[in-house]
Amino acid sequence: MSLASVRDDLAARAPDLAVLVTDDSTATVQLAAEVHGVEPGQIAKTLCIRIRDEEVLLVTRGDARLDNQKSKSAFGGRPRMLGAEDVLRLTSHQVGGVCPFGLPAPLPIYLDASLKIYDFVIPAGGDTHASVKLTVDRLADLCGNQWVDACQLPE
Repeated sequence: MSLASVRDDLAARAPDLAVLVTDDSTATVQLAAEVHGVEPGQIAKTLCIRIRDEEVLLVTRGDARLDNQKSKSAFGGRPRMLGAEDVLRLTSHQVGGVCPFGLPAPLPIYLDASLKIYDFVIPAGGDTHASVKLTVDRLADLCGNQWVDACQLPE
């Protein structure tokens, strides 16, 4: 169902974008980077977090980590990662296929500034074997252009 919701969403809002379904799993950043032949940072991972009583999505580079101090400053409160059941309820996507497309209801979506160094990124496509390749600008347009600095880059 989730893969179908992503396909339907993109068909309506971005018909030029295709959902790429692979035989090999793309459920982790490392696996997705290997399948697509890109560096891990270009895999755009979608984090589901709660700040106080608000649930939001944060799309960041695959090799970045949520930074408590930066996140608290960016969102005005301490972020808490949601568990797998809440992620499924909120996005309709299983962990390993979570993306900002095909959501059952509108959610605030933020993009981490760490993504801006790339021309294109590859978020999941609603399934552990599905992805979408698109430019960072296009991702921002589709997600509402709300940028934050909430993540720590690898050393």
